[in-house]
Amino acid sequence: MIQKKTVAVAMSGGVDSSTTAAILLDKGYDVFGVTMVLSDEGRGFSKEDTCDQLSSVHDAREVCKLLNIEHYVMDFKTTFKKEVSDYFINEYLSAHTPNPCVRCNHYIKFGCLLQECLKKGADYMATGHYVTIEQNEAGRYLIRRASDSHKDQSYVMYHLSQDVLQYIMFPLSSYTKPEIREMAKKYNLPVANKPESQEICFIPNDDYKAYLKKNTTGAFKNGDIVDIKGEKLGEHKGLPLYTIGQRKGLGIAAENPLYVVRLDSEKNQVVVSSDSKDVYSKGLIAKNLNWIPVDSPIFPLRTSAQVRYGKNISTVTVTMIDSNTAKVVFDEPQRAVTPGQSVVFYDGNILLGGGIIITPIAE
Repeated sequence: MIQKKTVAVAMSGGVDSSTTAAILLDKGYDVFGVTMVLSDEGRGFSKEDTCDQLSSVHDAREVCKLLNIEHYVMDFKTTFKKEVSDYFINEYLSAHTPNPCVRCNHYIKFGCLLQECLKKGADYMATGHYVTIEQNEAGRYLIRRASDSHKDQSYVMYHLSQDVLQYIMFPLSSYTKPEIREMAKKYNLPVANKPESQEICFIPNDDYKAYLKKNTTGAFKNGDIVDIKGEKLGEHKGLPLYTIGQRKGLGIAAENPLYVVRLDSEKNQVVVSSDSKDVYSKGLIAKNLNWIPVDSPIFPLRTSAQVRYGKNISTVTVTMIDSNTAKVVFDEPQRAVTPGQSVVFYDGNILLGGGIIITPIAE
């Protein structure tokens, strides 16, 4: 008799992860649910929220009761603080704009959580991400964009290694969000109509500025707003309040619109320009590269790249400066290339890999 495979489902209390568990049960797997506790703030902690909506832990537990599967709550608050929330704060203090989801996926969800699920006897761990995993003829695991281009989440998966991918399942890869909603209703899941959460899970009310003020000293130091020649035009109230490409909210009366082109943490300056072309970059430098279909491509590499979640794809040439640092040159200049975000490479729909942007290369 063939023994059933056991799948741990990372359950956030939302419709995607809840439907993932139901789908896997229908396919004949033994399933248990796991919900992470990451912070005492924001979403995901095990008590009722203040807005009459039950917490993520409670919702996931109720779904597991309905599906008649075990549910576990795992506390990763200490590791999450070190690897994600402290990193988030330090990046902003360095005038970078981090993507905490990339960091969390790498260190927490597909790191600590996966290891704990395997210890509990899981053969695989599944999540409700919209991403496709497949194996090529050589047995190498590949990641493809999901069928639903509007929901595709491959951008935040570029860091996954072969050692991790062998244990991961993404059952929603071929579905659209409306289809998942309908499936959840057919399964009578209590979260079928639950609104989709867009905010950063550990930031209360999605107010990262208030979060930084509460958890740092000196994050919002006043400084100068200067033009690209260094001439002072006004004052700012803290670098974390500004992003590359920003036009509104500068508080400067000027004949022409001004754009933020650079945040200088050493001089504590916001650098602006009235020429929108100065917001564009011809390339970037990236570090902490990870490659998925191969251990390392042949360079120079001609491929496609995405410099921010949901942004357009551009054609690039990638060369390596050293084993962990790449230079990426765009065929066409790209707008608002932002340190702290990720550059992610694709060959068609296949995810090649990516890294963290250190600095843009000016026009």
